[in-house]
Amino acid sequence: MKKFLLIMCAVLGMAVGAQAQRAQFQIGYGGYTQMDASDMHPGGPVDNAWGAVTAGFNFKVLPSFYLGATYTFSSASYKHSDDANAYYHVIMLNGRYNYYRTSIVTLYAHLGLGVDITHASDGDYSKNKSYFAFQASPLGAEVGLNRSVSMFGELGYGAQGLLQVGFRFNM
Repeated sequence: MKKFLLIMCAVLGMAVGAQAQRAQFQIGYGGYTQMDASDMHPGGPVDNAWGAVTAGFNFKVLPSFYLGATYTFSSASYKHSDDANAYYHVIMLNGRYNYYRTSIVTLYAHLGLGVDITHASDGDYSKNKSYFAFQASPLGAEVGLNRSVSMFGELGYGAQGLLQVGFRFNM
């Protein structure tokens, strides 16, 4: 896992050096994540899962390709106990390819690969476990509100949710 994180940092560093003036900050919310759909819960069935909040940076490395990193947080509670919870911390390297563009709307595909570190607790008991995390969104749309702010929506499957919506800020 350490090797993967070091490679991810090196690739991100190269992207920053190549096109630092074309950076984007994004924040979004996604519902029904990979963790809920794939039952990635040490400790039993889940009672309540609210989705995932994601924040990250993207860097334009080619005219139609962005590379970046995201952090996603999600949590869930178990059915068998009021004190039992799972907290998901997901770090991913992301690629985004713009396949159609007009002056306002951009259609794109997004793929993310990384690691999910789950912290499960039940009163005095706690356990950490890591899983492979991904996000595959073949249909994404970004609508420019002005030169520096746009909103986006993605349909896909993974750690960031089946439907993810949010905002991007050009820097």
